[in-house]
Amino acid sequence: MSRKYRSEAMAAIHETMNALHEIGAIDKQTMRQFDRACLTEIRPFKPKEIRDLRQKENVSQTVFANYLNVTSSLVSKWERGEKSPSGASLKLLSLVKKNGLAAVA
Repeated sequence: MSRKYRSEAMAAIHETMNALHEIGAIDKQTMRQFDRACLTEIRPFKPKEIRDLRQKENVSQTVFANYLNVTSSLVSKWERGEKSPSGASLKLLSLVKKNGLAAVA
């Protein structure tokens, strides 16, 4: 499985850190902390941000929901502020914001 990094520089740094770990220059705990730092940042989304993200992708609530594997009713509740995304949905929204809907297709 190939990994995706924030940038080419981050990929090069991660490759170097991995090599250092393999020869024993850094321990497993340090490598785990570094791996965590390389992940896409997850932060809460406001209702307007979710609506703006969906509209930027030019899709309906139903289509957006299908990409995220949730119901259109849930997307509607997110956009009205009745519920907030969490867990995997929050991760998917972060990926869509960063890379567009194609990232989760």
